[in-house]
Amino acid sequence: MGENGARKSQGDTRRRIQEVALDLFAGQGYEKTSLREIAEVLQVTKPAIYYHFRSKEEILLSIFQNLGRPVADAIAWGKAQPRTLETKRELLRRYGAALDGTVPLFRLMRENEATLRDLEVGREFNDQMTAIGELLTEPGTPLVEQLRCMGALLTLHFGTFALPHFEGSEDEKREALLSIAMEMVERAHGPEGSKV
Repeated sequence: MGENGARKSQGDTRRRIQEVALDLFAGQGYEKTSLREIAEVLQVTKPAIYYHFRSKEEILLSIFQNLGRPVADAIAWGKAQPRTLETKRELLRRYGAALDGTVPLFRLMRENEATLRDLEVGREFNDQMTAIGELLTEPGTPLVEQLRCMGALLTLHFGTFALPHFEGSEDEKREALLSIAMEMVERAHGPEGSKV
């Protein structure tokens, strides 16, 4: 196998470790999942896991960084834009789209919040939520309007988990959720031309 083939195989193994770990973390909890169990499901040895990751926390962090990249990209985009209502609408669109691919990860984080809070992945997640919240609000905005903008963000975040319980197509449900979040930000934005 050539150098490119070996690199691809290592990348595939790393990705498979992440997929199995996410399934196990989500299914039985982060604390209750061991590297031995991950290796058994993959039918590899524990040293094969250690070749790619130094610890269970490093696996989780790599999953977060891979799946959370669209959220990080949305934040970077938002920071480079003027603070207008249209920018905030687009930020909500981008955040909503990013959430679609990260539901298993965010479900894991929600269900294991107490455990993950003190890990690097918990800090990175909190930093992302704070950054998006800051992009939706402005310093000096009345508290009610700041909370309304944070409510829009949380509506998208937690509403994504509730969508399977409602009737309608996936696109209809996502569009309805985004519409509610947009209305909250638009209301917080106030009269046309003012800032949030």
